[in-house]
Amino acid sequence: SLSTRNCPCKMSQLPPKSPLASPVSEGTNSRVEALDNLSMDSFWLEVENIKQSAETEQEECSLADVKTQEEGEAEAEWLQDAGLSELLGDRASDSDNLVLLSTLTRTQAAAVQRRLDTYSRSRRRKNKHPVRDVRDIFGVVSSEETEAKKEEPSPDPLWHNLRTANAQRKTQDYSCTVRNPGKEEVFNMDVAYSEQAAVLLKGSFLSEPRKSKDGNALTKFKIPKGRLGVTRIGDLSAQDMKKIPTLALIELTALCDILGFELKRNKAAKLKTTEKRLFGVPLNTLLENDQKLLPNTKVPLLLQALLSCLEKRGLETEGILRVSGSQTRIKSLEQKLEREFYTGLFRWEEVHQNDVSGLLKRFIRELPAPLLTAEYLPAFAAVQNIPDLKQRLQALNLLILILPEPNRNTLKAILEFLSKVVARENNNKMNLWNVSTVMAPNLFMHKGLPNKIPEGKEKQLAEGAADVVRMMIHYQDLLWTVSSFLVAQVRKLNESNSKRYQFCDKRIKNLLRKIHADKDKVEKNQAEPSKIVKVHASLLLKDSLEVHLNNATRVADVLRQFQKNLCQNGWNIVNTVNLLKCNNSMDCTNLLLYEVGGNIGEHCLDPDTYLLDLYHINPHAEWIIKQNPSYPRMF
Repeated sequence: SLSTRNCPCKMSQLPPKSPLASPVSEGTNSRVEALDNLSMDSFWLEVENIKQSAETEQEECSLADVKTQEEGEAEAEWLQDAGLSELLGDRASDSDNLVLLSTLTRTQAAAVQRRLDTYSRSRRRKNKHPVRDVRDIFGVVSSEETEAKKEEPSPDPLWHNLRTANAQRKTQDYSCTVRNPGKEEVFNMDVAYSEQAAVLLKGSFLSEPRKSKDGNALTKFKIPKGRLGVTRIGDLSAQDMKKIPTLALIELTALCDILGFELKRNKAAKLKTTEKRLFGVPLNTLLENDQKLLPNTKVPLLLQALLSCLEKRGLETEGILRVSGSQTRIKSLEQKLEREFYTGLFRWEEVHQNDVSGLLKRFIRELPAPLLTAEYLPAFAAVQNIPDLKQRLQALNLLILILPEPNRNTLKAILEFLSKVVARENNNKMNLWNVSTVMAPNLFMHKGLPNKIPEGKEKQLAEGAADVVRMMIHYQDLLWTVSSFLVAQVRKLNESNSKRYQFCDKRIKNLLRKIHADKDKVEKNQAEPSKIVKVHASLLLKDSLEVHLNNATRVADVLRQFQKNLCQNGWNIVNTVNLLKCNNSMDCTNLLLYEVGGNIGEHCLDPDTYLLDLYHINPHAEWIIKQNPSYPRMF
């Protein structure tokens, strides 16, 4: 096979395997060896194409190398990214940290403590002031156990257990029970992944055979819908989504701690400036420019044009993505796009499909920083080392939540297109594995990252990278879900911030009176079998809808009731244009119900959400019906 060691665009570094994690590594090796019968020719051919494309542009293939971090530096950066930077100071206020730490599970709090311990040791070695112990500051590791912790001065045994978890793994049974590919399994998002892993610590892991070249035999997972429904990325407001990456980072670190893996993160590379407008331009810059032309643009307009062109004329093309276009033509087209794209003069219909796919891959590779980010590219690549498929998907789900919004939206647009390619496999001869092997080098190789691939590991790393891409394509609906436990933590954060704000502005006497009143009200609400609430639709109606809630009332029921009242009662409708279908009947699928305020910013509700349960959790929210922003307008 072709080595990448001399390629100007190098395969990104994977975290070195810990000797303590050797049982996991052995399970991983046996799993990867099952891919021997799968051809990796497409992967190495793509690597060769990338090499040839870069050879004539050596001067453009240098970014700041990732520097080796000193002891404690990585932990300090982690604490900052986790929203706990105040713990690093000697005179930090405890209030902000208490708000965040009070929402964490025991395994998450243990992960924080481990980083603080390491950082504290490094500071002591440098003769600096010691860092405070998180247990001395907060006294609790879980908001659910606050009272219990106050009564128990003895240390929590979980701290000791997690400190010795790696040592225990030397004797763990890592025998892998093979999954039944045809059976649908439950993917639990109600309980923190790290807590689930802690329960399974002494059990065996299920492995998924990777002998199939298509996705038909992959294990099927189903997210069980609880009473509060399922939350997708995009359902939460921007202010609430800003809280998700820090919570996801803490949870991912806790999960890696339980599994015995070190979460390696690169330092962000300094980006070189460019005079180009499209290729080699940071995603943020591209979107800022595009939003001046088209407000609310979430995915770069160039990428949208490339994907649209391929969807119209390339999905049926045999070998699309795999068969490379002419490098000379692709370079010429890139220059022409730089001149003409924003003028609207570029003629896509004159471009060969294989050249368009070449432009797509070139756009991804030429980003100044990897699409999966320089910081987390090693973590994405290391997912392959987790022996259990469900836990690999848990880690990927958290990594996707950590990604900056422009990167996450761009990645989703690409994965949705790749799914469409796979769906036309009978015509284009590109199955899931083919597509994954072709796209993996474009996502995991980047010219700005150092090349430290262990000798003889190229094949294993290549297959692992392709398998991670395969998982992202096949399980993208699951991966783009915000776990219920993370949404619950966001609610706790908002509640804690609200209470702290009231404490600053109100007299203690009034504050205590309100706390007891709210507590009594919540307890009363939870005991109530039914409730009458008002649902607003100010953009559509001048009136509000009065809804009688019981244990069976769902969001879908309220929307149907709203639709029925519109049709039968002749309400004073503000704007009917976008509510009507072509036959003048009312279209309920054009409507969404949002939970606004209280302990959430704004939350688009799953149609299967049971509203009385939601009311008990957030009694101070308003419920507002809005038009679906992605629904096609009927004019």
